[in-house]
Amino acid sequence: MSYRIGAVLIFGLTLLVSWTVGGWVGYRQVEQESLEESFRYRQLVANELNRYLPIPELMAEHPLLEEALSSPEDTRTILQANEEMQRMATIVGSSDVYLLDTTGLTIAASNYLQEDSFVGQSYHFRPYFSDAMETGESAIYFALGSMSGIRGLYFSHPVRNDRGNILGVIAVKVLVQELESQWHRPASLREAEMVVLDQAGISFLASKSKWLYRDFNGPGSAAPGDASRRRYPDRELRPIAFEVLEKPSGLSAQSGKIRILEEGKTREYLSVRTPLPRLDWTLQVMVSTRPVLWTRLGFVLAGMVLFFGGLLTWLYVRERYRREAELALRGEQLERSVTERTADLERSNQQLLDEVRQRERTQNELRETQQELIQAAKLAVLGQMSAGLNHEMNQPLTAIQTYARNSRRFLEKGATEMVDANLLEIVSLCDKMAELTRQFKVFARKSEGPPTIVDFRLAVDAALKIITAQQNSSSTQIHWHRPPEPVQCHGDLIRIEQVMVNLLANAVQAVEGRETPEITIDIRESNQSWCCIVRDNGSGLPGKTEQVFEPFFTTKSVKQGLGLGLSISRQIVDALGGSLTGRNRSDGPGAEFVLTLKKREATE
Repeated sequence: MSYRIGAVLIFGLTLLVSWTVGGWVGYRQVEQESLEESFRYRQLVANELNRYLPIPELMAEHPLLEEALSSPEDTRTILQANEEMQRMATIVGSSDVYLLDTTGLTIAASNYLQEDSFVGQSYHFRPYFSDAMETGESAIYFALGSMSGIRGLYFSHPVRNDRGNILGVIAVKVLVQELESQWHRPASLREAEMVVLDQAGISFLASKSKWLYRDFNGPGSAAPGDASRRRYPDRELRPIAFEVLEKPSGLSAQSGKIRILEEGKTREYLSVRTPLPRLDWTLQVMVSTRPVLWTRLGFVLAGMVLFFGGLLTWLYVRERYRREAELALRGEQLERSVTERTADLERSNQQLLDEVRQRERTQNELRETQQELIQAAKLAVLGQMSAGLNHEMNQPLTAIQTYARNSRRFLEKGATEMVDANLLEIVSLCDKMAELTRQFKVFARKSEGPPTIVDFRLAVDAALKIITAQQNSSSTQIHWHRPPEPVQCHGDLIRIEQVMVNLLANAVQAVEGRETPEITIDIRESNQSWCCIVRDNGSGLPGKTEQVFEPFFTTKSVKQGLGLGLSISRQIVDALGGSLTGRNRSDGPGAEFVLTLKKREATE
């Protein structure tokens, strides 16, 4: 319960602080934007004044003005002055240019041809005339035209003679429409208004037409005087109904908060007043305080996010501590259980280690036994072939004996040429016997080293030499379709030769008793492998072809083998990464065995 009360209090405090800070930041942002706009428009006024201030002074130096003021009765001179002022107005882009004598009477003007011409009008009451006459310097004034009723800026300067005496005043009127068009609503602010006030607090420039010629002095101020009514003839100069509110904290001295009542609606503004340069005017920028509400709501939302984020974090940490305590208690219980079972596990591990060592020894013995078995199978094949080898060896030996006896007789007769021919024949027969025995010695030795890249054709050639030496293979037709190009494959030459000898020996035995025994050997390419196919036209394989690869399975007599050849051959091929399969032929009687080995890799 206490946790809930504390959370509610902290939540309320968070909302209060967020609302307060949001208001402070919002008012500061609005004030900063208002000050930036005030600075920009002050610069516009300064640029406008700097543009037109030197013009009346330069016009006053024209000798024609002095001549017109000295001889106002000379109609020719006055006409020239009127035309010159018309040219001056066109050049500087002003509304009107006119010349006043010392009494304020207009004797020449740029609009002398218009019905509402200034010529003959007296403007002695205008401050721009009286200030120029009294100070002898340039003067600036803003007012409504007494003839046109159009607002304008009036720039004036005294006209002097050679002795420095003031003969009159030259005045230039500039319309404020261009300046006012730049003073309308600022582009950077959506709900902002601006007014320019004279020294009496009357607005003569405003972003809202309803606020033009209104009194902004505030409640309780005195009514506008006669000077203001002369300055703005035929204008009511009604006061603006507004209320000064409490100033938000953190704002500068020139800022304030007001509430304006207009057409039965109230709206709050942040008002910033800035004096304009070289004039007694004041620029008042009023920005709606509505954005402050959105800023406050944003801060309140952020505060709520922070509060709930902190609350969730606290709840998570609290739950985590509780779970950690619970896990610690369970950990102690588990430690006791682990301690109790550690001894049992150690004993079990020791037993497993002993079993692993025993299995490794057994695997090593099995591997050695397999190698010995492979070698024994090779020797068994050699034993089976011994009879054929004796037959093959007996014929060359008989021939050698015959050639040797003949050579002795030829020597007795002195026929050395015949002796030399017999010796050549003897050497040829010895080479044939050496090649035959060499092939059997290579086949009999054990394979050493890892698999390499070998030519598949060489293994087939070597196996054929061994097989053709057998006595029972003499009547068998062996068709070896030897490829013309090397067949590079991944393997071991001796082990591949042993497999091929086994396959060919089985094929020779399978075709025994056939009228036309035939064996065909082909090498074909298949994807990433080479396939050697050995076909015969014997009796074929039993129903379950995979059974022939089982150890001690045989369809031959005991004299012909123990049924280990195909089993050992498959083990050899598997170790080389290939495959050995057997099946009955589909195109006739007999069987075919397919020996598949990987091609030579591209990186080799």
